Amino acid sequence: MMDVPASNQSQTPCQPWVGQNGSSTSSPPGAFSSALPSFHHLNLGSPSDQTPVYSHLQASNHDFRSDRATFTSRNNTQPSMLYFNNADQSVQPFIPNTRVSSTIPAASQGQNIPPCSLPLKYEGTQPSSPQQMYSPHNPYQAVPPPVPPPYTLHGSLNGPQSPQQNHFPVSPPLPGQCVNRSPPSIPQPNVGSSVGYTPNHVSPNSPIQQQPLWTLPPQSRGTFNEFVPDATVQDRTITPQSPSSESRYGLDPELLPSAVKVMAEDRAEWDGKVFVSEPFSHLPPLATTSCMIEDRGNASPLAIRSTSYCVPCEGQTVLLGRLPLGALVTPLVKHDAGEKPLPLCKEAECIVGCGWCGASMCPAMGWQDCGQRFHCSFCGKLSEVPWQHYQPTKGVEGVRVDTAKRPELSMGSYEILNSQKGEPAALLLAVDVSASALRGGHLEFVTQQIHTLLSSLNREDGDSLSDVRVGLMTYDSRIHLYDLSPDLSRPHMLVITETEDLQLPVRDGLLVSLKDCICSIDSVLQLLPQFSAECDVSSGVPMELPVKAGLAVLQGLNCPGKLLIFHTASLIETGHANSSSGFFGPNKPKSIFQPSELAVSLAKECVRQGCGVHLFVLSQQDVGGAWPGHIPYLTGGALYTYGHLQGEMDRERFSCDLKRTVDVDTGYRAELRIFVSKDLRVSGCYGLFIPGPSPGHVTMATLDRRTTVAAELAHTRALEEARGVAIQVVLSYSMQTGERRTRVHTLTLRCSRHLQDAFRHYQAQTLLTFHCKKMYCAALERPLQELREELQTEATEALASYRKHCCSASVSAGQLVLPQYLRALPVYINSLRKSEVLLPGLRSSVHQRLQQRCQVLAMDTCSTASHFYPLLLPLPLSADSSNPPNPQEALRCSAANMDARCLYLLHAPLTLLLWVGNRVPAGTLVELFNTSCFSSLPSGETRLPVLDNPLSVSIRSFVNTLNSQASCTRKLWLVKQGDTCEEALQRHLVEDKSPNGGASYADFLYHLHVNSVRLLQ
Repeated sequence: MMDVPASNQSQTPCQPWVGQNGSSTSSPPGAFSSALPSFHHLNLGSPSDQTPVYSHLQASNHDFRSDRATFTSRNNTQPSMLYFNNADQSVQPFIPNTRVSSTIPAASQGQNIPPCSLPLKYEGTQPSSPQQMYSPHNPYQAVPPPVPPPYTLHGSLNGPQSPQQNHFPVSPPLPGQCVNRSPPSIPQPNVGSSVGYTPNHVSPNSPIQQQPLWTLPPQSRGTFNEFVPDATVQDRTITPQSPSSESRYGLDPELLPSAVKVMAEDRAEWDGKVFVSEPFSHLPPLATTSCMIEDRGNASPLAIRSTSYCVPCEGQTVLLGRLPLGALVTPLVKHDAGEKPLPLCKEAECIVGCGWCGASMCPAMGWQDCGQRFHCSFCGKLSEVPWQHYQPTKGVEGVRVDTAKRPELSMGSYEILNSQKGEPAALLLAVDVSASALRGGHLEFVTQQIHTLLSSLNREDGDSLSDVRVGLMTYDSRIHLYDLSPDLSRPHMLVITETEDLQLPVRDGLLVSLKDCICSIDSVLQLLPQFSAECDVSSGVPMELPVKAGLAVLQGLNCPGKLLIFHTASLIETGHANSSSGFFGPNKPKSIFQPSELAVSLAKECVRQGCGVHLFVLSQQDVGGAWPGHIPYLTGGALYTYGHLQGEMDRERFSCDLKRTVDVDTGYRAELRIFVSKDLRVSGCYGLFIPGPSPGHVTMATLDRRTTVAAELAHTRALEEARGVAIQVVLSYSMQTGERRTRVHTLTLRCSRHLQDAFRHYQAQTLLTFHCKKMYCAALERPLQELREELQTEATEALASYRKHCCSASVSAGQLVLPQYLRALPVYINSLRKSEVLLPGLRSSVHQRLQQRCQVLAMDTCSTASHFYPLLLPLPLSADSSNPPNPQEALRCSAANMDARCLYLLHAPLTLLLWVGNRVPAGTLVELFNTSCFSSLPSGETRLPVLDNPLSVSIRSFVNTLNSQASCTRKLWLVKQGDTCEEALQRHLVEDKSPNGGASYADFLYHLHVNSVRLLQ
């Protein structure tokens, strides 16, 4: 391990990474006729004419486990020397995984791979003469010193990390001190080796956008030479990195492509602009960029977002690129307030779609015979137009004269109001009144919150009560139904003891309009806390019991609805022996994520009925008990867990969750059909639903505006470049009032025969969301290690394919090449690989992993990107600060960017963490926490005190704004520097090594590059 230098030593800083353009006269002209202006690359190796630093490096292509290459040295005791004397160093070669070696061509195995050679960060400057810094033939090259520092490669990229390695940045140096992070270079002339900061040159026709190249000096007689920077670089002092932030290969993380910078550049590009979504349009703004969208014949990217906006014509081209072809669909997306509302057409007035395949009318249809027939883009057949809807065409292109007046002909998204109307949705409440619930003491609070909720529901015409039909039932080991008919003087309770085969004694009065039964419900709610436990259910209550009862009520009245279950007793899992999901069950599931057969069967019944289950677990369940979340999430509902509802924060969170569940706009009995061009097919569909026989037809019990599914596409034959590709999503659903509607989204994309056109129309956030949904669905059947290996293999082969087919010959073997819009893909893929779902840590709870998987599967693209790369936001230390809290000023998710004198807020869809450094000014602590002592701050879940000062008001308002944008109510966790709670924050610093053993971003990128180069040799 490298020794830590004294605090009064200085180091030489590296050159800043700035743009450099140039052309080479040696490059052949016209290498590419179509230049690619969107492309990023870093130099991760030395030129081909130099000896590699690691002479026999071979890295694992699967789990990155390799032997350690250790460089040892003797520590220098002379104070006049900055770091070390000359040392004898030895290099041990990396031993590749046998499975990896089998995938590499025989000719490439054993060849030397250029090492990663981005420089270490240095602090301070080291005086040196110009003769020592420059080479005559290249003004950017520097002369390395002959004295090497010790360098050690240790640990496994996916192995567990020691607790000593997982801590946060140390306190900044005192005035007059400079803390070093890596050994300084000694400016001694070495004419024999001359490398350093080297520009690369390509031909003017090359698609490469040049960036400066960092290179390390060549390996010489077993020594590791040091880079000597330019003497013109100014002094600087940088807070040392945390050991979890440091790269094992000496990479400077700040020089790697930044996801934060990519998002900031996209926001700056679309600031104040309107994205016009029209057929064959270009790349839309990123999902994390707020932008006005105008529909001119193509669906909004908020509704349909393609993985690539230029589809390869050949299926072999897709396989060659190693990137997926598909689309992300959010059918019930809510448009922004400033955008035009979705046009609504009556079914009788709308032009009927294709009578062969069932696709709806859209601008992608082609008109023939003066408007009498149209050509379907999805099946390729001709359909007649009914005489009621006939209009002639005009112009050479054959456009109907009424196109501008009909949304189905001019808009990419529109909605049809069907003539048929079903039963309105109901709200059914099920309350646990078992002995444990009565002893818990929180039943009175729950009934008060239910009463407050029902009283706050508003009608559309402004009345105080809603027209929604409401039902109430209670349960222990039996079911208690309540007849709420307004004709009765008081509600009647009906007890059902035979719970195996539920039979409803009556149907009338079980679901009554709220305005007619509000008094009856209030009287029952007031009596519930006074119940006496008649049955001892200490062994637990089957989780399926209240679901079966609620489903039977909805089936008896043939209506959809939401079933809200307030459960307290211990949960047990029942069913036949062949459906047991226990560890020693005869039919043990293939993974912990797989639900039991009984849960799936019951969820299917709920889907057919349109019953969305929302389960509120009001007490802490026993460790290892049955997880009750399968049925809620498979029906479009959710699972909410609380401690014991005794604390004020838990009660506040419960109230917010209950109100959000009822108020959210929901579609019931939803059917989602996906149509694609005739030369494509839907090969897979991934999301939080029960798969059906056809991947292009999905049925869901309920869905909301954030529900997103991923559809994977495949070629059946070659596409016609002139026609393009059309993707249509048709969602049929029922509203709360019983109205049946059909929402249509159509996206038209261009085609190309060139692979580079497809690469430059991919976006990293879209690929992350697609991979996440596909991998999390595959976790039901496949081992997690296999999924992590597949993610790495696909990313490696994609980089190799882009390097081989989309780069000029002037790109050196040690140069990392990335398309411009995929610069953030490696950090996203690495974050997905080491997520708690795919790579559990030592403290990972099975129930937490199960719930996180379901929550992430239902997320849209924006939330998924924020989940795997959270926003690290610096907070002001005083009210008069010139930098108020701003979500657009996020920092890179690394401990190296966190200062002990500052406050940081980590914002993710499921998490909100407030990190407090141990050197935050006492005045800031007083204004924000009402205490001046850092040690007296409480760690863990907290709520900011309400203080009457500008700083407290500003930060509390900022936190409330972020919470209002989240899809669920989040806890605010206070994390102090040096506290044991820091591990909760470390899991979200995705650019660092994770506590569960996940590799850092720098190390993962290094291995991607090395393995991609090896595949081409």
